Amino acid sequence: MTATASDAPAAAAHFRFFELEVLRTRRLGHSFLRVTFGGDSLADFRSGGWDQSLSLFLPLPHQQDTVLPSTDEDTWFAAWRGVPDDERPAMRSYTVREQRRTPEGVDEVDIDFVLHEDPAAAAGGAGSPAANWAGRAVPGRRIMAIGPAVAENKSVRFQAPEGTDLVVLYADETALPAAAAILQRLPEGMPVQAWFEVPHEDDRLELSTRAQAHITWTVRKDGPGRTERVLDALRAAEAPSAQTPYARTPYAWIAGEAGTVRAVRRHLVQERGIDRRAVRFTGYWRLGASEEQLLAEAYAGQAPSEDPDSALS
Repeated sequence: MTATASDAPAAAAHFRFFELEVLRTRRLGHSFLRVTFGGDSLADFRSGGWDQSLSLFLPLPHQQDTVLPSTDEDTWFAAWRGVPDDERPAMRSYTVREQRRTPEGVDEVDIDFVLHEDPAAAAGGAGSPAANWAGRAVPGRRIMAIGPAVAENKSVRFQAPEGTDLVVLYADETALPAAAAILQRLPEGMPVQAWFEVPHEDDRLELSTRAQAHITWTVRKDGPGRTERVLDALRAAEAPSAQTPYARTPYAWIAGEAGTVRAVRRHLVQERGIDRRAVRFTGYWRLGASEEQLLAEAYAGQAPSEDPDSALS
C-alpha cells in the first residue's frame, strides 16, 4: 500500500513514533509475506482495526535499521524531507493486519507485504522499497513507524454507518490485507459481496470471517483490458438478495490500483444503484506511476479526491 492524500503528516494527538522489531516472518502465498513485529513501544500502540494504516520508514539498502534525522513531533517532517533523496529513508503506508497481546504479555503487530517476482517490474518501473526490505527481513531488525496512539483516528477509512445490511468489497493484492482485516471484524451473519484480484492462483488466501461472505477471486491477467475483466466479474455476479440488486443499506469499500478503483466505483454507483456517499474508495497505487511520484503528489495536495461526493471520473 502506497501513500495517498490522506497520508499527509498526522496530528500529533492521534499518532506517534514507534520502533518496531522483527520477531518472525511467514510466507502466506506466492505473493504475500507476513512480518510480525514487537517492541516495548507497542504497549502504547492503539490500532483502530478494520483498514488501520501506519507509515513505515524503510532503512536504506546498506542499513540494518532505520535512521531518522528527527522524531520530534514538530520537526520530524521537515527534517525528513530535507534529507537528500539518495539518503532519505522511504516512507510507505501499510495496513495493520492484526494487533494482539500474547499470553506472555508481549504486544505484537502483523503487517502483510506483497513481494514482487521482479522488483523492477513494480508499479512505475521502480522497485518497491517496502517489498525489497520485507524480503530481506530477519528477526532483530528494527524499523521506525508512525502509528496510532488512539484507536479512533483518521487512518481507519472503513466507516460503515449504523444500519448497514450489506458490505461490498473490492481489492487487488495491495489492498487485500486491509480487506482481510475488515472481513475478520465484521459481525456474524453480515452479508458480504467481495471481489479480490490477485496475481497468482495460490494467492487465494484462507480468510477468517464470521460474516456471510461470498468471495469471488480473480487471477489477474496484465495488459490491455485488465480493468474491463474486473468489471466483467462484477457484472456476472449474482446479488445476495433475490429481490433487489443490493440490500437497502449497502456500504462499499474499494481499494487498489487507482484506475480500476475509479471504474469499480462508477459501476457500483451507476449500474448497481449504490449511493455514492456509501462508497469509500482509495487508490493505493497507479499504473505507470512510481511510488515516489504518488508521494510527491500527496504532499503537494495533488492526489485525486477520495471524497464520496466527488465526481465519478
